[in-house]
Amino acid sequence: MNIYGYFVNLYQSILNHHSQLTLKKRIVFIFAASTFIPFFCTAVISYNAINSILTSRLESGIESNLDQIVLSLENSIDNINHISQQLAYPGSIAVKLETYLDTGNPNIRRNLVDQIKQEINHATFTNPSIGLTMYYRENGQVLFENFPLKDSFDIGNLPALAKYYKITYFGPHISNQRFTNEYVLSATREVDIPGKESLYIYIESGYKLTQNILQADRSVKNTFNLIMDNNGKIGYSELESVFPVSSRFQGSMSGKQSGMIGDYYWFGKKSNQGWEFVTLIPVSEYNKEKQHWITQMVVLSLMFAIISLLIAWMLWKMVYKPLNRFSLEIRSMAHSDFDSRYDETRIPEFDFLLIQFQKMKKQIRELFVEVELKEKRRMDLEIEKLRYQINPHFLMNTLDTAHWLAVMNGQKEIDRLVLSLNKLLHYNLGKMGVVSTISQEIESLKNYLILQQIRYDFEFVVRIHVDDKILSEPVPRFILQPLVENALYHGIKDNGSILVEVRFDQGILISVFDNGIGLSQETIDKLLDRDCPAEEQLGMGIGINYVKRMVDSHYEGRARLDINSMPGEGTTVCLSLPVQKEEARND
Repeated sequence: MNIYGYFVNLYQSILNHHSQLTLKKRIVFIFAASTFIPFFCTAVISYNAINSILTSRLESGIESNLDQIVLSLENSIDNINHISQQLAYPGSIAVKLETYLDTGNPNIRRNLVDQIKQEINHATFTNPSIGLTMYYRENGQVLFENFPLKDSFDIGNLPALAKYYKITYFGPHISNQRFTNEYVLSATREVDIPGKESLYIYIESGYKLTQNILQADRSVKNTFNLIMDNNGKIGYSELESVFPVSSRFQGSMSGKQSGMIGDYYWFGKKSNQGWEFVTLIPVSEYNKEKQHWITQMVVLSLMFAIISLLIAWMLWKMVYKPLNRFSLEIRSMAHSDFDSRYDETRIPEFDFLLIQFQKMKKQIRELFVEVELKEKRRMDLEIEKLRYQINPHFLMNTLDTAHWLAVMNGQKEIDRLVLSLNKLLHYNLGKMGVVSTISQEIESLKNYLILQQIRYDFEFVVRIHVDDKILSEPVPRFILQPLVENALYHGIKDNGSILVEVRFDQGILISVFDNGIGLSQETIDKLLDRDCPAEEQLGMGIGINYVKRMVDSHYEGRARLDINSMPGEGTTVCLSLPVQKEEARND
């Protein structure tokens, strides 16, 4: 009863979940299931067969490669042995060497040296698989070498590969030839001249031959080779961090020819001379062929998935796309996009709805344009009203009259005051447009400061530093005076100091510093808040808010106004303006 209830609940859960799926998800699910279930069954059945085939092929390739390398190394050692026999006693070269050692006549010794070197060169030249060849004594003295010898030559440091009567073979090691650092095979053999001190032959294989053998074509990439001597010790290792030289390889000690040690598969081949060659393959490389097959199956499954999704998409396009298009139209209108292009769905019912929706968008857009025009007209009327209230032409003519009256009556201070005020009003209320220059802003600021110095009864100092290179740069009119006015009205007291700095720093940087009473962070936040209520922006907030609105409107958000201040330590106002391009200046 409990099992029956479990399956009933499971069935109900599947039905409930299925009922919540959209049409698109249902189409995709049906086609995915019909594609992947048969494909998955086929992949599982074929995996075992493919795995067996790949493993057999890989192991046969490795064994074939081992046979080839062992045979090549045996041939190289046989060549070395053959040359050593020619140089050993009683060979013709060794007989001449015996005569060389017995005679004390310099001329005879000189002739023998030439003959011995010539015969050694002839023996090695006719056998290109032989490299460095020489005689040497136990005290280290070298005789008749055919190539320059390294100073570090020491037989005791070479890794022994196999030892037999009077001859020792050394596994791959760096050549003792002075001008090469490639791997070679080598052998030493006692010359055994009767009645003479011990004398030995040292012969190396050609380094190119040895390199070609060790780097022979491998059935698997990223493999590593080991060579063990006839005592089971490692004499050559391409993976010394795991299998160091002179250590014993545990795999070969088990008596097997292959196996696994740590993260490596190993395959060995014992030579007829007693030494053993082992190839190590990382598990990841060994399984690479299988992974390659799995990758192919994944690619194939992706192809099936793409085909399935393509068919599902075709069905979705016929049924679901018109609904989605209608949803996009609604969202575009919600974001005030009234110019989106109408695409026909070729389904009459949806096309009719979309046409009606386009008509509604058109009517709403016309209403918006009408409201904008009314608002613009209202603002223009307000501006005209203000202009008539101020009547700058009448005011400036009156100030000109006051100026000449002051001149005629010798009132120089009044004359200076009226003249500066006239220039300031002419600049601020004139009809020269919204855009000015840095030079004109500075000139207007100087006139303003003349008025304030006459007006106030306390002393203050204003210093102005301007970069001459930007004097002609265009800026919005009347942005510098409000910043200085705020510092003068609300920042400094008697003996205060204001520094105005205008320079170029990846744009126009206007800085106004004062050493006054400073501002709290709360006050700064209110000054920079455009949405702050008008009653809270009285005082210095009006000028700052005007400047911020002006530069935001003129530079479309690319300008920046920052205020840094600490109570009792003064205030710094920084206005960063981008430099306008040439075409923008001419507009």
